[in-house]
Amino acid sequence: MLCPAKVNLYLRIVGRRPDGYHDLVTVMQPLTLADELTVTPGGEDINLTCEAAELPQGEENLVWRAAARFREETGQQFGMRLGLRKKIPVAAGLGGGSSDAAGTLLVLNELAGRPLTDAALHRLAASLGADVPFFLRREPAVGRGIGTQLSPVTLKPYWYLLINPGVALSTRWVYENLDLTALPDPPAQEAWDPEHPETWVRNDLGGVALRRFPELAGILADLKEFGARAQGISGSGPTLFGLFPTSEAARQAGLRLRRTFSGWLAVARGLTGTEPETTWENHVWTI
Repeated sequence: MLCPAKVNLYLRIVGRRPDGYHDLVTVMQPLTLADELTVTPGGEDINLTCEAAELPQGEENLVWRAAARFREETGQQFGMRLGLRKKIPVAAGLGGGSSDAAGTLLVLNELAGRPLTDAALHRLAASLGADVPFFLRREPAVGRGIGTQLSPVTLKPYWYLLINPGVALSTRWVYENLDLTALPDPPAQEAWDPEHPETWVRNDLGGVALRRFPELAGILADLKEFGARAQGISGSGPTLFGLFPTSEAARQAGLRLRRTFSGWLAVARGLTGTEPETTWENHVWTI
């Protein structure tokens, strides 16, 4: 199974909750950039292998925990071998770990004969992380609350130039350093016109990342100069994105940026919810 990355095109922080989490409104689009997950039933235990050396391969891994929680929830104690091939950068604001966990739940539910309804899968996914429920469906969505209250939204198959500068930005640190009083006023009416993303793409967490790493502002400026219709930071960062109307425009911008930037670059297409998984690999390029 392919487990897609995502971009937060819009992320507005509404306020801080008594439990320490933040209420938000976010618009997310899944991408053709995806990790590859294989699940092979057999044995009695959960065994996970992952090509990414920096990731744990035991119960500290979200994929392993998703499998364990599925077994607990359904009472089906079959063993399995899980294989994960990472293509999404780790801790990048692109949702790779959450997507891998959601993919695990989807595959196991199919293998077990669908013992969990969509609602039950959603609850189980939410117990693993706020972003996990979004990845149960391969379509753009608006997330509310802590991000788990989802509703579909229509977006075009935008093309993204993705830039990971390789700096460390933990989600917890970003939220702890967020000054709610300094955030811009909310719009009079929230609307996400798919034809004009430049009018609404924003991220309230972006300012925290830019204060910590001001050099990222230069990359955002370059993206605008190179023709991006909109640009920003996904999630809590550090991955930056430029949104382009065509694959060629995104690739040309990537080639120009590559002259001065030595980190990870990729071009991927946004998914609209209608594309078969077999077509995704034809729409990802690393530069």
